[in-house]
Amino acid sequence: MMDYKILFLDIDGTILRPDDTIEDSTKRAIAQVQQKDVEVFLATGRPLHEISHIGDELNIRSFIGYNGAYAIHKGKDVFKEPMDTSIVEHFVNIAKQHGHEVIMYTNEKNVFTSLDVPIMKEFIKRFHLRKNALLTPGIVNDILGMTLVNLSENEPALYEKYDNIHLSQVNLEGFRHSYDVIRDNVNKGFAVEMILELLNIPKESAIAFGDGMNDKEMLKAVGEGFAMGNGHPDLFAYAKHKTTEVTNSGIYNGLKSLGLVH
Repeated sequence: MMDYKILFLDIDGTILRPDDTIEDSTKRAIAQVQQKDVEVFLATGRPLHEISHIGDELNIRSFIGYNGAYAIHKGKDVFKEPMDTSIVEHFVNIAKQHGHEVIMYTNEKNVFTSLDVPIMKEFIKRFHLRKNALLTPGIVNDILGMTLVNLSENEPALYEKYDNIHLSQVNLEGFRHSYDVIRDNVNKGFAVEMILELLNIPKESAIAFGDGMNDKEMLKAVGEGFAMGNGHPDLFAYAKHKTTEVTNSGIYNGLKSLGLVH
């Protein structure tokens, strides 16, 4: 059997079910691989200051956040890659012109173009965002990630005129109007490669699970990439394996197929 050393797990739609709970089979599977000295990272588009409770529940202390812009290994910073200030300012201006909203993430708080419109209140509630503030001029220098909200089907093209930027639709029911801003050179795959190099782990010994298009680079950066059964239809082309849904022991079944859990 391959000597697997590291496991990267997306959160929403991969670990977390639609009701924000974690299956017992997922908890068991993660505990079993940890007992085999497999490093486990949470790898998410979410800001890291909002997910410590998930790490605590699963006994995980290593994280990739903001779609690959910031990584922590066992409580210590590994790297931080803020977004280009001019891109942040330009996207905020486009959003204002077209009635969109923007959430920007620093390593300390979530910065909103508006906090009182219903669609943003819904977003805050769904993702349990607590450290929230309104946009102020100086903050654009510290942005690690962005989510665009309230876009219609054809409007992502307004933002994709920049080289090295693409949008990834949020793969959650009720939030298909929301898109994460992904940099071609700073994404979950970039972060995974940085971590593998840091820890001197070959790609073949790495496993990853994801469900959204912001996971495609991560699934390609490991030896064993699993797309969840509930994943975005376009994601399956980037995954070596397809497992079952997040509501049907997807992580457990995937790890079992590799002989890592029983």
